Amino acid sequence: MTIELPPLPYPANALAPHISIDTVNLHYNKHHAGYVANVNRLLNVGGEKSPPLESLILKADGALFNNAAQVWNHTFYWKSTHPEGGGDPDGYLAEALSRSFGGVDEFREQFASAACEHFGSGWTWLAQGSGGLEIITTPNAGIPQKTGKTPLLTLDVWEHAYYLDYRNARPAYVNAWLEHLINWELPSSLLRSSGG
Repeated sequence: MTIELPPLPYPANALAPHISIDTVNLHYNKHHAGYVANVNRLLNVGGEKSPPLESLILKADGALFNNAAQVWNHTFYWKSTHPEGGGDPDGYLAEALSRSFGGVDEFREQFASAACEHFGSGWTWLAQGSGGLEIITTPNAGIPQKTGKTPLLTLDVWEHAYYLDYRNARPAYVNAWLEHLINWELPSSLLRSSGG
């Protein structure tokens, strides 16, 4: 059994004009697919059953961790992004954001700041920790699960996620994602299912 590239949750052109079809094709078909191929090569599983991806990344290190975590992170990023996203979350999530950040607008500001100030490649997350909701960043292939936090939403801040559309203007990409593409349904459903 091999790790498979999950299908995109929407057509490759669905995120335009905020993220172009060229960016999605490069991001998904080259970067995301490349990490999948690398995991399968590194596992060299043959006919053996490979472990579930999330349990694999919690045990792996080195190249296997980097590639497996990037498969998981990218899959979660596509779920965190939606062509009909943006706007404001529903009451349940809005209340949780207010408790942790002071309000939805304050969350957006703090999330944008964390994403724009993150040095180099990595990810910006809305995660659930022991004290409530948190905004964290991880470098490279880092995941919140390694520090005992539950990911609820993520934004890819590697340059391949935005360079074709925004060049080096990461703030423009971050703001477009927060304004038009953030999928509030994902953290809302994850919070409800966890009782958080």
